[in-house]
Amino acid sequence: MLEALKKLFGNKHERQIKKYWPIVEQINRYAAEYQSLTDDELRALTQEFKQTIRDAVADNEARQAEIKKILRGTYDAAEAGGNGQAQTQGRDLSLQDRQALYDELDDLEEEWLDTVEDVLDELLPKAFAVVKETCRRMLGKEWMAGGTKIVWDMVPYDVQLLGGIALHEGNIAEMKTGEGKTLVAVAPIYLNALVGRGVHVVTVNPYLAQRDAEWMGPIFEFHGLKVDVIDLYEPHSEGRRRAYRADISYGTNNEFGFDYLRDNSFVSDPEQLVQRGHHYAIVDEVDSVLIDEARTPLIISGPVPQAADDRFEELKPTIEKLVYAQQRLVAQLVAEAEQKLKKRDELAATDRKAAADLEAEAGLALLRAERGFPRNKKLLKLKSEPGVTQLILRTEA
Repeated sequence: MLEALKKLFGNKHERQIKKYWPIVEQINRYAAEYQSLTDDELRALTQEFKQTIRDAVADNEARQAEIKKILRGTYDAAEAGGNGQAQTQGRDLSLQDRQALYDELDDLEEEWLDTVEDVLDELLPKAFAVVKETCRRMLGKEWMAGGTKIVWDMVPYDVQLLGGIALHEGNIAEMKTGEGKTLVAVAPIYLNALVGRGVHVVTVNPYLAQRDAEWMGPIFEFHGLKVDVIDLYEPHSEGRRRAYRADISYGTNNEFGFDYLRDNSFVSDPEQLVQRGHHYAIVDEVDSVLIDEARTPLIISGPVPQAADDRFEELKPTIEKLVYAQQRLVAQLVAEAEQKLKKRDELAATDRKAAADLEAEAGLALLRAERGFPRNKKLLKLKSEPGVTQLILRTEA
């Protein structure tokens, strides 16, 4: 039965390829149309694609920027059509308000990614056609790549376009030696670089990273996209930081990994981060990088900073004041809770509603005291009385 179904419907790979062929036909039709365009008209298509993406996410990005200003305390109601008075300050927001805004930011980012993915899928045939036509116009031109002068002689075949579509969708494209896997990656790299959040191209050694960047770079640069190689610069240098901010960043898997570890281990100021985020990556020789190379852990080490004595002495009085103030507040909360519980007991028989309100208020005061200074002696003594610990737990729930 299984074999009969496979013959009738094909396996998953065959079904996927069948779905891609109409897209390849679209690409070829657009590529034929673009042959009549001038170089400037062909370049202008890249700007049109970028504008299409910006228009699709404009409202989303405006709301994200608005939320970030509110959280920073710099939001002005005039920017939202108000009367020019400051609508809110980030420092005045409650913890719940801040959390709600951060949750909204997360939701907006997911929505942003979904929108961009949909737009890129729509643009794919035209964008791939632009790359194919650009490759055709480069035929016969010479430039240096990997220390050798090369003559450009490649225009993507249909099988390479199929591989490019698979890469864009996050799949593995298995290519035999000589089928031009380096060229396969050019179209999906170009398409995803249009978003403006960077594309990482991961290779297994520095030579291949630099060679591929120099080899394919003129195709991207024809359309104003900047290409750089992270391995050309020292770690945590300004040059490497610029390389990460290029539209397309080539590099080795180890350097990408080490930069991530350094950013998350030794950097305390966001302005010092080398990497700018992770949007889209293509991994060359994925079996080697994600299986063979992944068996070797990446380990970094660095000196442990020594705290300066003068800094400790400078901060100590302020910290002590803060601790004492919190202890006093907790003592007040415990005393307040104790009084309310006594009054609750007095009213329990005559006014149940008032007694319940007092119990709720006492529970909140006790919970705050528990969070503020759980070792307070009066609090510990009060918790030993029947029902008090259960009241704190109910209040927390």
